[in-house]
Order: sequence, then C-alpha cells, then structure tokens
Amino acid sequence: MTYWIAATILTVLNGCCVAANVLMLPGNWIMVGTLSVFLLAVGSAAGGPNWSTLVIVLGLAVAGEILEAVSGSAKAAQKGASRRAMILSLVVSMVGSIAGAMLVPIPVIGSAVGAVVGAAAGAFGGAWMGEAWVGSESSKRTEIGKAAMNGRMLGMFAKLTFGAAIFVFQLVSLW
Repeated sequence: MTYWIAATILTVLNGCCVAANVLMLPGNWIMVGTLSVFLLAVGSAAGGPNWSTLVIVLGLAVAGEILEAVSGSAKAAQKGASRRAMILSLVVSMVGSIAGAMLVPIPVIGSAVGAVVGAAAGAFGGAWMGEAWVGSESSKRTEIGKAAMNGRMLGMFAKLTFGAAIFVFQLVSLW
C-alpha cells in the first residue's frame, strides 16, 4: 500500500516537473531528485524502479542539459558568431524567459508562452547585442540573432523531450 501511495505522489510530482521544463525551471533535475527520495523511502520493490533506473534517469537529465546549453551557441557559431554574442545570447535568453513568464497575465498557459517567447527574444537580442559590441554589420547581427533564437528553441524542445522521456521511463519502471 505504501508503495502505491509513494508511486502516485512520484508520478504527480514528475508530471509537474515536465511542465516546469517549459518555464525553463530544472524539472529534469527535480525528477532525478524525486526518484532518489522515492528509492530512499520505499526501496527497490520487486519490479519497481531501482538504483540503475536512477542512473539512467540521471544520464537523460545530463543529456538534456547539454543539448539545451549548446544548441543555441552551436547554431550561432555556424553563422560565425563571436563568443561574446553566444554568451550574451544564453544569459539574456534566461532573463527573457523569466521576465516573459511573469509578464503574460494568462494563468499557467500565459507563463509557459511568455517563458518561451521571452527565451526566444532574449536569445535573439543577446546575440544581436554581442555582435553589435564587436562591431559586426547589421545584416550579420540579424542572421546570427536568428540562428541563436532557432537554436535556443531547438534546445528547449530537446530538454522538454528528454523530460518527457524521463517521465515515461519512471512511470513504466513503477509497474
């Protein structure tokens, strides 16, 4: 009985964590943490998740973070972006995501939409400012900004996909 109560709590929390990824919160890492707490509290029940499940989930979380972090910079680098542009793109994208989540007044959905739009605008703006700082011409700034924005969106999608994979993997391991 205790196992199924804990399994239900784990599933609900992890569902919230997948949604948190859209807001650029560390949902994948929280899912790693919730599985750790579950294993410490309940143990490795027959047929349930075990410590090897945790290692796989940890690997998926790391892979999602790596893809998210490098995708925006990689796309911008393909267009010849400076390091300054890539760093500013990442930083301003994070700030934009947080600001966007707070500024859109529609409950729940507005926060998610605001976070995504803010991240995209921040990636573009950060890359554009970085290239302006190094003296690039306007057309190159715009091209690099678009590449950083597209890369950031791909990275967010990759992280969300890895979060969904973690959720499904943990859910299946409970049975």
